[in-house]
Amino acid sequence: MAFSRLDIHRRNRGERTLVTLAGDIGPATTPLLRAAVEQCLLDGVTEIDIDLTTVGSCDARGLDVLLSASRRASRVHARLRLHHPCAQIARLLDATGSNSLLLTTPMSPVTAPMSPVPPAASGDLVRTATRAPEDPARRADQPVLRDGIRLRRLTRWQAEDMREDIADLAAKSVAGTTGEAYHDRGDFLNRLAVTAHRPGFALLVAETTALVGCAFGFRVGSDCSGRRGFDGALQEIIQRLTHRARFVVLTQVVAHPHAQHREIARRLQQRLLTDLHSSLGVTLLHPADQAGQAAFSSWGWQNMGEVVGLPGPVAPCVLTVSAKGSPRHAGDVAEER
Repeated sequence: MAFSRLDIHRRNRGERTLVTLAGDIGPATTPLLRAAVEQCLLDGVTEIDIDLTTVGSCDARGLDVLLSASRRASRVHARLRLHHPCAQIARLLDATGSNSLLLTTPMSPVTAPMSPVPPAASGDLVRTATRAPEDPARRADQPVLRDGIRLRRLTRWQAEDMREDIADLAAKSVAGTTGEAYHDRGDFLNRLAVTAHRPGFALLVAETTALVGCAFGFRVGSDCSGRRGFDGALQEIIQRLTHRARFVVLTQVVAHPHAQHREIARRLQQRLLTDLHSSLGVTLLHPADQAGQAAFSSWGWQNMGEVVGLPGPVAPCVLTVSAKGSPRHAGDVAEER
């Protein structure tokens, strides 16, 4: 069963925060819970009280998110505690021996959390959770919220933790289309694993109460030198086509197929280019994947046609996109002269 909703409200008091949850903690809602707790730690909170009064259930993955957050909090001398779990959650905590790690002792006036507040609507969550995206003080790894959608950069460890959820979204994004034949789940997971170990790797996710988008890739040519093998051949091709030898390979851009999420892919790809300080994105698609090429075209990509000289059974199509409003690096300008 995939739980569909989890409302989150955060109330701050100095270095202490009360996070009130309402709904269910399951596969579709753990990404937002993880992001909310991580944001508390990024904001320097030292006491995180999570009120579970109106949470109906929590699965093993949700518990793992809470345990991981508790361990990370301990490493920065902070503390995370759960309050008022339902019977199902209490049994899960007891069965896994997590009571002492997460639950409070019978509460006294000193240890009791701040008074619970009703879970907020999505608009309230957006206003209270983080800075606006245009805030120049935002760090590159800080989540960005706009229109109820959170963009968040993951570490390699976090990407590994969410790999199955990301693969599920990738499969859903092409289900029932002609492009489904060119997007095998096993191949997707292999590309993610290989890309995650490359220098300059970056992965972004878009979340509401569920995962709705993902983009990941890596830099090429950032050290001003060519490389052998696939990267070197691709670098030579892109330099011939665009007069630039520095770019980001977007290995995958995925967006939920719902019409309300049509702008997610654009926002993800532009944010990824910004985070990796590049003005040019490159991706490769199977020449027969017409649905994939149409999707990328709708996101602002230019199809440069099929190219030869890369390893593989077919000559792929190369597509490029420019970062909107991103200044070109001095090396890029010199290459175009």
